[in-house]
Amino acid sequence: MWKVLLVEDEVFVRESVREIIAWEELGFTVSGEAGNGAEALEMIRQDAPDLVISDIIMPEMDGVELLRRTREEGYDSRFVMLTCMSDFENVRQAMEYGASNYILKLSMSVNSLRDTLRKINNELVKSQESRKVSAGPSDSAVPLLPPHEEITSHPEIQKILQYLHAHYDEDITVKSMSQYVMMAENYVSTLFKKKTGQTLIHYLHQIRVDQAIRLLIHSNLPVYEIGNRVGFVNDNYFIKIFKRLTAQTPSQYRHTQRHNTESVSI
Repeated sequence: MWKVLLVEDEVFVRESVREIIAWEELGFTVSGEAGNGAEALEMIRQDAPDLVISDIIMPEMDGVELLRRTREEGYDSRFVMLTCMSDFENVRQAMEYGASNYILKLSMSVNSLRDTLRKINNELVKSQESRKVSAGPSDSAVPLLPPHEEITSHPEIQKILQYLHAHYDEDITVKSMSQYVMMAENYVSTLFKKKTGQTLIHYLHQIRVDQAIRLLIHSNLPVYEIGNRVGFVNDNYFIKIFKRLTAQTPSQYRHTQRHNTESVSI
């Protein structure tokens, strides 16, 4: 079952969305609900859903900002935005950040929501299959090329990629990279994913985890120090990202690799 997070400050609307759909028949389950974007972001950090259905206009943090922050932190949850007729500028921004679809709240029907969920289900299945095909020996989702090789013909994106490989241990954001190549932040975010198939932050996480794997295998440094050396300032966040990409914590990965090495030597 794909996990769904419902984000809507109007309780009546949220309950309506939850009740009008037989979620499990379509392969989904509602795993959580939030009343604003700030609350939703914390829930995404704790247990990233496969799909977020979010209102755009909300207190504390709106739906577009929630989507932007989610992408910036490397989460690839699908987003469907709930909107009103007069809100198309926000819809346009949401689509630039990679929202899969939007639904007008006033004309929302069971059929429109069902069709959207079927579309998202197909996207998720295809994404899952592509991750399985591309997974390499280090369990990273996409093999990373060294910085001297050309990954894309787009000069600005190639420049960013080379910077990420060379400075992965530094504080890097989409904003800082957009300033580095002197391009608009929204445009860089969209273009990077189009050229590489990943968000910029997700790509950076993979570089950092690959470097962490090297240190786990070839050094006796403690896990917290390895995380800090590869650019993660928060231990828990390092462990969470590492486990997401390798299905193991750093300590488990080190233990497994050393056990395998000892078995081979015996």
